[in-house]
Amino acid sequence: MSIETTGTTTGTPARSTGTPATAGSASTIRRVHGEELLTTALPLQSYAFIRSPHPVEAEERWRRSLHYHERNTILVAFGDEVAEATVEGLPMRQNVRGRTVGMLGVSGVATHPMARRRGHIRALLTQLHGEMRDAGHAVSTLYPFRQSFYERFGYVGFPKARRIRLFPAGLDRVVRADVPGEVTFHRIGEVYDDYSGFVERLLGERHGFSVSPPESAAQLRDDNDHWVVFARQEGEITGALLYRTTGFGQDLEGAALLSRGHIARTLLLQWLGRHLDQFSAFTFELPPDERPDLWYVDVHYAEETKVASPTHSAPMGRVLSVEGLAGIGAGPSRVTVEVVDDPFVGGIWTLDGSSGSLEVRRGGTPTATLTSHGLAALVYGVLDPEELVLQGYAVAEPESRTALATLFPPAAPYLFSSF
Repeated sequence: MSIETTGTTTGTPARSTGTPATAGSASTIRRVHGEELLTTALPLQSYAFIRSPHPVEAEERWRRSLHYHERNTILVAFGDEVAEATVEGLPMRQNVRGRTVGMLGVSGVATHPMARRRGHIRALLTQLHGEMRDAGHAVSTLYPFRQSFYERFGYVGFPKARRIRLFPAGLDRVVRADVPGEVTFHRIGEVYDDYSGFVERLLGERHGFSVSPPESAAQLRDDNDHWVVFARQEGEITGALLYRTTGFGQDLEGAALLSRGHIARTLLLQWLGRHLDQFSAFTFELPPDERPDLWYVDVHYAEETKVASPTHSAPMGRVLSVEGLAGIGAGPSRVTVEVVDDPFVGGIWTLDGSSGSLEVRRGGTPTATLTSHGLAALVYGVLDPEELVLQGYAVAEPESRTALATLFPPAAPYLFSSF
């Protein structure tokens, strides 16, 4: 198997780990944490994802950032006591069809160039998947360097969040609109708890939405290098936009524009409209199913969503535990499927949505065969059964396809978190 450096690092690297062992030497996998990260996982991630060699004077700053990794599961493959490959798992949460479940966020996947093509990443991911499933994580997501690589591990593609560049033309009309509510403006470090609370509320409302562990997420507060504007209705936060400015006549660079409805979104757009003569455009992220072309008359924006390997890939996800999906929203249908060729979700499962939420039990007489990719695609709503058959993720007769389509209606997961 060809093993490449993959993913994005959530940590900061330190010293070199030396030269990997020669091909064929024995390797061991173990979990690392604390100061040991500075000489094992983080140097590998450094070489893979950021400028290297790193300056020596940066090491103390990296040491101070170790607490952001405290709850993460970081596995390292060693050959002759030298770190050769690593993977980092974040204990996250995700909304899957209305129910919040434990989610593994896979990050920091990297192999030393001299240790590639030895199966390190397969071994590391298999162990990480198993450990995190046993700890209660029902699903897993990641941002791949190449989708076909992670397809081998049961991951299926999600729609990518949209990125637009909104121009001032037409916003003056929005500014004049009489909208109930108000906006408040802050430095993120001052109101981080309010922002975090709002994100938690969206977690309970939006399919696919995810949040990071508190230790990792707190870096936003500690860096304190964003503005945030809140839309408030009757004192309650109903929208938020993180952003930075880049200079007069340049772009206002936003993160995700988050809102719980059209009033909140309009309040945030009115805030941008107050900067009509200051910035040339406003950039920000939107959920994949958002329709900015219908926001207001004479709207002018450029679609800047980019999907390209290795730095602009759409996210992917998989199921780690079928039983862990019990209770997610489901349509009024019942079907028994056999999931094949997967160590975590393989087997025969009867899936019943007649109560409005998914009931799962083992066994039955299967009428459809799914790969783990096919199961994930149905659960997340990204592919219908007809597409699964065409892509080789399923074998099912028309009656079973109809039942699966009813059980898992189409949906557009919005992962939100970056890791």
